[in-house]
Amino acid sequence: MANLVRAALVQATWTGDTESMIAKHEEYARQAAAQGAKVIGFQEVFNAPYFCQVQEAEHYRWAEPVPDGPTVQRMRELARETGMVIVVPVFELEQSGFYYNTAAVIDADGSYLGKYRKHHIPQVKGFWEKYYFKPGNVGWPVFDTAVGRVGVYICYDRHFPEGWRALGLAGAQLVYNPSATSRGLSAYLWQLEQPAAAVANEYFIAAINRVGTEEYGDNDFYGTSYFVDPRGQFVGDVASDKEEELIVRDLDFGLIDEVRQQWAFYRDRRPDAYEGLVNP
Repeated sequence: MANLVRAALVQATWTGDTESMIAKHEEYARQAAAQGAKVIGFQEVFNAPYFCQVQEAEHYRWAEPVPDGPTVQRMRELARETGMVIVVPVFELEQSGFYYNTAAVIDADGSYLGKYRKHHIPQVKGFWEKYYFKPGNVGWPVFDTAVGRVGVYICYDRHFPEGWRALGLAGAQLVYNPSATSRGLSAYLWQLEQPAAAVANEYFIAAINRVGTEEYGDNDFYGTSYFVDPRGQFVGDVASDKEEELIVRDLDFGLIDEVRQQWAFYRDRRPDAYEGLVNP
C-alpha cells in the first residue's frame, strides 16, 4: 500500500551574504510547500559560502549556536508557517573553540527535534575542514518527524558506509545528505555512492550539492542533486549541473518494507562476525 511523502530539496548558488541566502531558501521552501511538500532539506552550511576552500580565522564569523542561533530560530518560524519538516545545515558554535558542521532538524510545527554533527572531517586541497570543525560526537540520530523517521549524513560522511548503516538500524526512512562537492574531485562518485547506500540500507536518500563557483576558491560545485529510492533508482530527474533548482518528488515509503522483505539484507547481517572491523 502506498505511503506517499512529498519531499523537497534545494541546490543553490551563493548570493554573497547570509541575509539574502536565507531569504532565497525561505522563498524556495514556500514554493515547495505550495506544491504540497511536507519535508525539505538544504545544502551543507546553506547560509554561508563554502569557506573551507581556505584556512582563515575570519570565517569563524559564520558560526552560530544550535538551536538558539538566529538561523535555526528563523527556520523554526518557517516550519510553522509552511507546515514542513526542515533539515537546516549550519556552522555550529557550541562554545569558544568548539565548532561543528551541523544540521538541525525541525518538525512541521516548528519544534526543534535535535541535531546531527558531521563525523568525518576532510582535510585536502579545497576542503580544509579540520581547520574549522571538530568531529561529530552525537552519534547518528534518527528523528521522529511529521513525515516519518528522518536522518542526516553530511557530505564527506557519504564515503563511509558505517554511518549509513547506523541510520538504517535506527529505523531511518529518509536520509538527507547535504553536501558541497566539486566537479574535478568527485563527480564520477556522486551518482554511484548514494544510490549504493540506498540499496545497501534500504531507505530513501536526498543527495544535495551546491552549484556554481564561489568567492573563496575555484571549486566548481556541480549540483545534480536528486532523490534515490531503496532500489537505487532516481526518483524523477537529477537536477542541473549548472543552475540552482528546487526539486519536489513523491517518495513511496511503502517501498521500504517491500524491498526489505524481498532482499532481506537486515535479516542476513552478521554483526557477530564483524567485531574485527573495529577491534582488529
